[in-house]
Amino acid sequence: MAVKNGFLYKILLAVAPWLYAGVSRVLFATCRVRVHGAEHLGQCEAQAKPFVAVFWHYSVFTAVELLRSRGGLGWTAMVSASQDGEFVARILARQGVVPLRGSRNRGGLAALKGLIGLLRQGYNAAIVADGSQGPPRIMQAGAILLAGKSGAPILPMAVAADRYWAFRSWDRTVLPKPFAQLDLWYGEPMIVPEKAGAEEIERFRLEMEYRLNGLYAQAWSRLGKGSHDA
Repeated sequence: MAVKNGFLYKILLAVAPWLYAGVSRVLFATCRVRVHGAEHLGQCEAQAKPFVAVFWHYSVFTAVELLRSRGGLGWTAMVSASQDGEFVARILARQGVVPLRGSRNRGGLAALKGLIGLLRQGYNAAIVADGSQGPPRIMQAGAILLAGKSGAPILPMAVAADRYWAFRSWDRTVLPKPFAQLDLWYGEPMIVPEKAGAEEIERFRLEMEYRLNGLYAQAWSRLGKGSHDA
């Protein structure tokens, strides 16, 4: 969604966060939410320390909306350093989420260090497990590294909706329609050892990918769908 006109880009940056904040507040207020696996969320919150929530990119709007009011000092999230990412960063900031800019190929290490610092201050972190550019539903290592360095548990989650719009993006991003039924699924938290080596990191990455895809299948099959882009 790159905008080449500099003036138009500045106008959109100024307007988009306010517009989305207003529309999303009304939209999500009409939705009904069923929570599955609440005991896993409770397990993280009972430890009275930050945790890292991970979810696939297609559900980013819904996941952040459902998470941002949960515990701690608040939430932080890694956002792509691209031009499009600036829109997302400003929208998140307008919703009270602290955005840190970075991705696998640009500024990722600095953003990871920033996330570790905020986790140590008491913030929870929201991470899109398949990154800002995919491939879809393939776990990247960022959340695993973050958990290992910070000591925070990783909480996998998946969201499904019975009525939604799916954008023509690489991940078919979902936005629920008004009065949609939302199913929010939490999975078992994962602890990553601080001194995990490369082989362990890869093992944890594959395990979390397996858990996320299992939750994804449960969430959408419960609503009679094979996937969100079927």
